[in-house]
Amino acid sequence: MGALCGKESRGGSFSGPGRRLDSAPPERPTAPIPSNKRVVGGPPRTLGGGSGGNADEGSSSSSAADARRRAAEAAEARAKAAEGKATGKLGSQLQQQKKQTMNETMKQAAGEEARRREIEAANAQRTYE
Repeated sequence: MGALCGKESRGGSFSGPGRRLDSAPPERPTAPIPSNKRVVGGPPRTLGGGSGGNADEGSSSSSAADARRRAAEAAEARAKAAEGKATGKLGSQLQQQKKQTMNETMKQAAGEEARRREIEAANAQRTYE
């Protein structure tokens, strides 16, 4: 059985002359070794410098400090923009939870647990009688 929609194979594995099982396979041609070598040299360059690597130490450190300052400002702007994004009921609940302190969260959890125990005790009394 063959493939219904497949192409008919022409040649394939058996198109060439055969060889004996105890003989070695024919050698495959190898790619030629490139003769041109790259020349590495010249003065060391700083990656990311806008002046093509010819910057002196003073200007590169000031540009790095400037880039660091701009990155910090951008991060602060993103944080401020993310603070005010309370969309819908779930967003407002999330903002409320973020504003809670650890003690407030623990008090809230303890109150919920106490209410759960009271409900279980009331259900146990109802089912016992």
